[in-house]
Amino acid sequence: MRFRRHAVDGVGADEIERAVAIERPLALEFNGIGYAVMMATPLDIEDFVVGFALSERLIDHVGQVEAIDVHATPSGDVVRASLSPSRAEALVERARHRVSESSCGLCGIENLDQAIRPLPRVETVSRAAPDQIFAALADLRARQPLHEQTGAVHAAALCDATGAVIEVREDVGRHNAFDKLIGAMARSDRTWDGGFALLSSRCSYELVEKAVLAQCPMLVTISAPTDLAMARAADAGLRLVVLARSDALLEQMP
Repeated sequence: MRFRRHAVDGVGADEIERAVAIERPLALEFNGIGYAVMMATPLDIEDFVVGFALSERLIDHVGQVEAIDVHATPSGDVVRASLSPSRAEALVERARHRVSESSCGLCGIENLDQAIRPLPRVETVSRAAPDQIFAALADLRARQPLHEQTGAVHAAALCDATGAVIEVREDVGRHNAFDKLIGAMARSDRTWDGGFALLSSRCSYELVEKAVLAQCPMLVTISAPTDLAMARAADAGLRLVVLARSDALLEQMP
């Protein structure tokens, strides 16, 4: 895309070419039910669908996704996923609650319970210490090609116990990036194996919940957490590291 660049001293202007992040609607259908429309970067869509379904508790494991079909249209992409018959009841129940969601939030007392659903305990353990987190932070930037080009996408990375970055997914949405990573891990049968997740975003409660449901032993984010994120992490036994920068990081105390 072409832009006109203006300097702070106000002297002259020039035209430049700059890559811009792609953001398109993805209409998600599960077993023929229109479930959600997400604004996302249309890459690694199969990973995203699997991770999203796991995070939404529509499935328990990747084997319950029988097929994923992506149909491009001028307005966006329609993604149709077929789940195994055993997940039909869970799908209908969750879809029923989503219908009553609005732009102002969740409507009704019943849906408040759906918004803050009980989480399982994290049973996995990370062997990584601060030195390994700093190593992963130093390596992450080179593993974000879309961000390098556009400056407008988030990354979610699987890091091993030594701090090596093993897998990265990018998206304009921080939640989408994490869903893509979770889906990619499920599809390739990867485990956390004593490692951790590193996210280039703030730490919201939704990201904590995705980490817990994926049995991630430690969640590291480069920006600050919310109070609800910290409370949910503590309740589930998730090790939480925030404001992770090259010179310092904060780890939530038990």
